[in-house]
Amino acid sequence: MDKLTYLSNADSSYIDGLYQAYKQDPNSVDFGWQKFFEGFEFGQSSEGVVVEDENVSEHALKEINVLNMIHGYRDRGHLFTQTNPVRERRKYYPGKELETFGLSEADMDTVFNAGIEIGIGPAKLRDIRQLIEDTYCRSIGSEFKYIRNPEKIKWLQDRMEADRNLPKYSVEQKKRILQKINRAVVFESFLGTKFLGQKRFSLEGAESLIPALDSVIEKGADLGVQEFMIGMAHRGRLNVLANIMGKPYKTILSEFEGKMYKQEDPELQFGGDVKYHLGYSSDIKTDSGKSIHLSLAPNPSHLETVAPIVEGVVRSKIDMKYDGDSSKIAPILIHGDAAIAGQGLVYEVTQMSKLDGYKTGGSIHIVINNQVGFTTNYKDARSGTYCTDVAKITSSPVFHVNGDDAEAVVYAINLAVEYRQKYKTDVFVDLLCYRRFGHNEADEPKFTQPLLYKLIEKHANPKEVYAKKLEAEGSIDSKYAKEVEKEFKDYLQTQLDAAKAVEVLEDEVPMFGGAWKGLRPAKKADIFKAVDTKVDDKAFLSLAKEITSLPKDKKFFRKISKLYEDRAAMIEKDSYDWAMGELMAYATLLNEGKRVRISGQDVQRGTFSHRHAVLTLEDSEEKYAPLAQVNGGDKFNIYNSLLSEYGVLGFEYGYALANPQALTIWEAQFGDFYNGAQIIVDQYLTSAETKWKRSNGLVMMLPHGMEGQGPEHSSGRIERFLELCANDNLIIANCTTPANYFHLLRRQLVRDFRKPLVVFTPKSLLRHPKVVSSLNDFTSTNFQEVIDDTSVKAASVKRVLFCTGKIYYELLERQQAEKRTDIAIVRIEQLYPSPVEQLQAIHKKYSKAKEFIWVQEENENMGAWPHFCRKFRRTDIEFTDVIARTESGSPATGYMKQHVAQQEAIINKAFA
Repeated sequence: MDKLTYLSNADSSYIDGLYQAYKQDPNSVDFGWQKFFEGFEFGQSSEGVVVEDENVSEHALKEINVLNMIHGYRDRGHLFTQTNPVRERRKYYPGKELETFGLSEADMDTVFNAGIEIGIGPAKLRDIRQLIEDTYCRSIGSEFKYIRNPEKIKWLQDRMEADRNLPKYSVEQKKRILQKINRAVVFESFLGTKFLGQKRFSLEGAESLIPALDSVIEKGADLGVQEFMIGMAHRGRLNVLANIMGKPYKTILSEFEGKMYKQEDPELQFGGDVKYHLGYSSDIKTDSGKSIHLSLAPNPSHLETVAPIVEGVVRSKIDMKYDGDSSKIAPILIHGDAAIAGQGLVYEVTQMSKLDGYKTGGSIHIVINNQVGFTTNYKDARSGTYCTDVAKITSSPVFHVNGDDAEAVVYAINLAVEYRQKYKTDVFVDLLCYRRFGHNEADEPKFTQPLLYKLIEKHANPKEVYAKKLEAEGSIDSKYAKEVEKEFKDYLQTQLDAAKAVEVLEDEVPMFGGAWKGLRPAKKADIFKAVDTKVDDKAFLSLAKEITSLPKDKKFFRKISKLYEDRAAMIEKDSYDWAMGELMAYATLLNEGKRVRISGQDVQRGTFSHRHAVLTLEDSEEKYAPLAQVNGGDKFNIYNSLLSEYGVLGFEYGYALANPQALTIWEAQFGDFYNGAQIIVDQYLTSAETKWKRSNGLVMMLPHGMEGQGPEHSSGRIERFLELCANDNLIIANCTTPANYFHLLRRQLVRDFRKPLVVFTPKSLLRHPKVVSSLNDFTSTNFQEVIDDTSVKAASVKRVLFCTGKIYYELLERQQAEKRTDIAIVRIEQLYPSPVEQLQAIHKKYSKAKEFIWVQEENENMGAWPHFCRKFRRTDIEFTDVIARTESGSPATGYMKQHVAQQEAIINKAFA
């Protein structure tokens, strides 16, 4: 021949790898490949692998073309599938025509050795093409060639090509699939008929999700999964609750009837939530007799927000319940197509999937792909080809499946579960379907998608499609589908009749069971009840020595060794700084058998280089954590997080939700940065107890304080958190001593109830010479919500300055410098719940004072003042004035001189 034939770059490395192996040892490749390579010489070019022998036969060159075709189908076959149930797919070029691969119809009956590649040996081109067409271009399109692990690629190829016509399901298995789809379809139509116009965000058009989830549970149980944690938004949630989770139909129908849940204690504030946001948990038996625990996380309307919560819950259970074995529990995240492509949180959660601090052994992602987001067309919802393109960042396989092909859906989801269990990585199933009605049942979709909805109107539902298929193949007779439909519809009617007789709903999933057993909801009287957080002197000193002693056989940086020497010296001096107060809180809890988990950006060292909880050896990458040696060393975990606030805070909230016996902490790099996770704060931290009866003991640490570092490194936005406070839903604190901080952290686990704690931590005070505590402060006192001024006599005081946090030490410095005995400085350490009775006692104590002034370094429209101004107005503890920076839209100035002048003005005014 007078020309050279090239393979595409996509396949060149594959062929070249085989050829290199053949050259070293011909017997290292299959016999067919040996024959294939005989007489060939391969070289490399910028275009790919080139056959250099110009005398090679045309047939031999076409062998390469057939291989190219096989790899082309594996790589791009997903672009040419029959996966869209209601409309034609977009066209992609080049296509999969024979000519694309240098072949023609004349070659169809020619036998090619390339059939070896797909496991059928030498075969006609017709048969080779049919096999890869059936595998990669029917109801399932698979994306996996970008995976960088050849073993995973081969496993997927072998499985799919061997199962090219899908498994042969038994008649009983087919009937089970039909029954599950029937329940999904009838349930939705029943609700739509009986509760006309009520919002339910129906699953109609995507009912094959139900047999998919049913199969996940059955298959997963056979592969060793004991528990599934599901997170999903509102679309189809009621169907999942009823037909997968086993929430009684009567209960769901009672909610539609407007029945309320029983208020066991009128003092406990429970506002509830709409029915398609509620969570549930249950225990079921699979067909093979295995017990499986199912949980569906409650979720807000913010799409994808539940995803990191689910991951955190699963990781918590892996650590606490399954001894690190992720194969026994699996997260299932159900997305919408617009949300998975549009919400940046999905990227954050996906990037967490392989990180030591956050991995859960792989998540099963299922996309309910309606091909529209509310009213937005899919072409306007993303720039990528698929909504699942985020899967590529972690080399996770994707299966695109026609939602009308129930058996293909079941096959794909089973393959996904197998892959997850085998390789412990994420896997995505893109369920191509449609939304039969609008975004909600009162919506008119034809306003924005008239052509699509004309097609949908004429389209049979998935049950009708599958029943017709089964009837055609003889698996069922013409009466079977109608009988199962009538039977279930009649059952739902009996449940509706029963629901109408219900007066008050009973909570079927109490909060305080399982890991929460022994805990209880908090009551008003509990909030200020004294909590004993003291520790024994000897135990404290012993632990202090243990966590400040470094092993002699490890070489640390000199600065680190000096730091730990200084910490050890604190024991002798009886003067403990902020870092030691914090670390001792962890050490004492660990010593009591509790778990401590901390994560956030740079938390191991600490943004301000104060913590040094994990040390890196000088001459290696080895890590050493003194706290991890306490009490067996298996319950202290501290992880530098990825650069994420939203995803990581959600994860830690989920972790704390599943394990209330762990002190779970998220620390922001700077307090200002928490607002990247504002949705978690609003939708979970502050309101979950009211909406879903779900308590949580998560701790948020937000470094806060005006120090001339500009508007982005000053404020944790105290005012925003206080604005969210009501009914004792949060604890907001701003401590000024290491010991008080120590007791505050310990109190989180010592109490028999849980509340989220938001604590504004210092920056400059970390090394302030006056910010120290003695042994007695740790071992003889408890947390103090208010710290009074012990340096003045009450009868001499004419002005009382109230403050919180760092500014206290600046006020103290001026008070001492001027020897002002007529001014008292009172610190409020717990801003919320506000210590009203203690403040009343202080007002009474300073009865001779004429001025009770609130002093803060924040702007007047920020900090604690707006809350206290509102909370204490027209009471006997109303402040007579406020001293603060002037109102501003920005938290702080970026100019140091201006900052110093403003700070000086506040102090001057306080003592004027």
